[in-house]
Amino acid sequence: MTETKIYVGLNDSESKEQKYDISTYTNVLKNVCKNYGIPFSFSMQQGGYMHENGEYTEENTLVISLIDAKNEIVNEMARDLCVFFHQESVLITEDQVKAYLIEEHL
Repeated sequence: MTETKIYVGLNDSESKEQKYDISTYTNVLKNVCKNYGIPFSFSMQQGGYMHENGEYTEENTLVISLIDAKNEIVNEMARDLCVFFHQESVLITEDQVKAYLIEEHL
């Protein structure tokens, strides 16, 4: 199985600042995932990176985890998140994972 992660920074691409509280961003994220019908989980991380012009930025980042999602859906969803969160780009990673469920039977 494939685990895909989409990293979406919360700083606005023009102002370089986070415009809204985190709950606003997570509500948008949940609606996007719901509209695509994709099971997901997400976490909040803090990180930093260098822009192409050499400027350093630190920001809050939402990391969305998807299991066995089709690449075309992931890419479409990532483009939507770029627009909704006003980002220049988002990062997508893929890893092979072993995934299974454990159920409790009474």
